[in-house]
Amino acid sequence: MEEHRNIIRPLFASHGGREIKTIGDAFLVEFSSALDAVLCSIAIQQIMHDRKVARGDALSLRVGIHLGDVMEGGNDILGDAVNIASRIEPLAEPGGVCISGEVYSQVRNKCDLPFVSLGEKPLKNVTAPISVYAVRMPWEGSTPQPMAAPPSPSRIAILPFANFSPDPNDEYFADGITDEIISAVAGISGLSVISRTSVMGYKGTTKNVKEIGRELDVGSVLEGSFKKAGDKIRVTTQLIDVARDKHLWVQNYDRNFDDIFEVQCDVAKQVAEALRVRILSHEVERIERKPTASTAAHSLYLRGRFLWNKRGIDDLKKAAECFEQATREDPGFSLGYVGQADCAVLLRSNWNIDPAVNLTKAKAMVEMALRLDPELAEAHTTKGFVLREEYNLNGAEEEYRRAIELRPSYATAHQWYFWILRSELRWEEALREIERAAELDPLSPIISQNHGDYYFSRREYAKALELYRKALELGSAEVHGPMAAAYGLMKMYEEMRREAEAYALTMESVFPGVRTFVDAYGAYFEDDKEALRKLLPELETLALKFNVNATGIADLHFYIGDNDKGFEWLELSYSRRESSLLDIQWDRDLDHIRTDPRYLDLLKRLGLD
Repeated sequence: MEEHRNIIRPLFASHGGREIKTIGDAFLVEFSSALDAVLCSIAIQQIMHDRKVARGDALSLRVGIHLGDVMEGGNDILGDAVNIASRIEPLAEPGGVCISGEVYSQVRNKCDLPFVSLGEKPLKNVTAPISVYAVRMPWEGSTPQPMAAPPSPSRIAILPFANFSPDPNDEYFADGITDEIISAVAGISGLSVISRTSVMGYKGTTKNVKEIGRELDVGSVLEGSFKKAGDKIRVTTQLIDVARDKHLWVQNYDRNFDDIFEVQCDVAKQVAEALRVRILSHEVERIERKPTASTAAHSLYLRGRFLWNKRGIDDLKKAAECFEQATREDPGFSLGYVGQADCAVLLRSNWNIDPAVNLTKAKAMVEMALRLDPELAEAHTTKGFVLREEYNLNGAEEEYRRAIELRPSYATAHQWYFWILRSELRWEEALREIERAAELDPLSPIISQNHGDYYFSRREYAKALELYRKALELGSAEVHGPMAAAYGLMKMYEEMRREAEAYALTMESVFPGVRTFVDAYGAYFEDDKEALRKLLPELETLALKFNVNATGIADLHFYIGDNDKGFEWLELSYSRRESSLLDIQWDRDLDHIRTDPRYLDLLKRLGLD
């Protein structure tokens, strides 16, 4: 019983529930929202199911939920609503949730899981029968559902172009053509285009179009190939309707190498025409605009993007060199400056290399790009990132909104805009943006991880774990860290240690002090303040030596009650312009200092007051 209580009690608070009392092995819990009550119940049953699968535990719970008026009586609540909830609970299957018709009417269009009517049930000491519904859990068999309508043909995936050139080094050019056609087609507001991250996983695939369409949830697929011989190129393309497995448009282009821009422009127009989507006049102008007249600059840019997409330290440094050479070849090539800014941004944020220097460089390069081309969505997105790092949240929001206006299918703009909205606790808008990013880039591990971060921020740890597992399946090794944290906060310590060990193995080659951090956070989650106090001096030394996130060290000081030290580390984070500091409004370790003048002053300086 004690283990059962330790598992589920944190979920009450994380969903806004108030524990009224225990009755033997049962709980009576009150919520201000019917949806919160249902989501909390689902989270409880998900955890118990996961434990059963992982450990073979046979601990099964039932949950009953009703919506109605109650009377306060001391520390208790009384009335028919309580009685009805208690009578509905035994109707649930072990591991299940039953709700009354009143609850169903409130949540039926707001919950991802289906409901099954159990009809009207007579309940003891209740005058009239009550309509009861069961929540159909993900692991339960379900009744056949009506077949969903196929995705619209205007939702399109552009697959990696095959490289048929005799020189394998031309692979970067085939990938570059793919990227630029994605960019051109994504600039058409009537089309929804899957992002590069998701489609590149199909490079060299043997899967057929129907399989790919189903996995990416698209109605159309564009595929093609590229072959270069001397100064001549051949590009073949075909647009396929997934549902009917029918060609909508096929075209071969035999051109001079210098004509590649015209090929990309024509492909975008032909796709829109085949899908009967109108291209607005300003979109036509954007598609037809040639980014550079220099073939050498364009080739260098494509090679730079090929390297940048690999994201390693050496790859980013080599990519930066390619972008710099591209702008030397053509000083008016705006995308070359965006490339330099993007390299500086990732070296700062992903690898913590020369943070101040790279932020300054990114700012200068993106401003240069926007002077040359004020309507470049990629440049506005990167400028938004830079402004966020400078704690200019209003300016960053303007840039993200402008980028989305210019290129609605640009997943990165939606993803980075989510970070701003979450910092400002604009929860509905934040969820909408990260869900849109996930829709546009469904196979992106980092977007899936950020989607999980949304629920982690809301303290819905079971829901966060679902999305973290998806990110792990998609290839994110770093997600072991937040998974360990989610398990720790749910007091599932065996799972926490497993994920923490996996995280340490992932990170120890780039951060030799990672195991000290793992030990410290293990002590934190297991509420061992004494062990944490002993580890903190070494932790602080490592954090200063390796420029580790200072807000995390601040959290540990606040946790052990050393508020003065906590604020010192928050000030260090502020001086470094750490983006993690922008998340202090939802940081659970700061709940007890929300009225401290130092905290309020920090909010004001961050633009979050």
